[in-house]
Amino acid sequence: MTCRHLSLLMSCALPLAASCLPAMAQETVLQVENVRVDYARVLRVEPVFQTLNATSVEERCDDDAAPSVVPSKGISRLVGKVRDALTPEDRQIAHGSRPGCRTVNVQREYRRPIAYDVDYIYRGMKYRSRLAVDPGNRLRIRVSVTPYLASEAR
Repeated sequence: MTCRHLSLLMSCALPLAASCLPAMAQETVLQVENVRVDYARVLRVEPVFQTLNATSVEERCDDDAAPSVVPSKGISRLVGKVRDALTPEDRQIAHGSRPGCRTVNVQREYRRPIAYDVDYIYRGMKYRSRLAVDPGNRLRIRVSVTPYLASEAR
């Protein structure tokens, strides 16, 4: 190769190498997030309830038809057990045939906590989060700090 060819080759290679340099310098280096664990003071915990409705069938008797309960002692207790065993009371209740009694549908409402709205304070700032459990007086929190760059705000 002559010097002329070598200089021509170098003149073509230099712009190529120079064009590669800015591309490598433009690579973005992502900083690992700075994370630590700290505690916040809990101000208020409010349970969030789920309401469930259930219907059950009960027997209701008028006051006159309700059997009076008398404490039994000795032989009267034995007589009472024999009488209960001989009386087909279960069949009467199932058919609602006891005089003065009827079956009614009774609506019941049950409430159970499904979550907790927690107000807490950390370094003078108040926050609210919905959690699955009641945290108590202190809440363990994850604190993350990353720099804000104006070029990321686009």
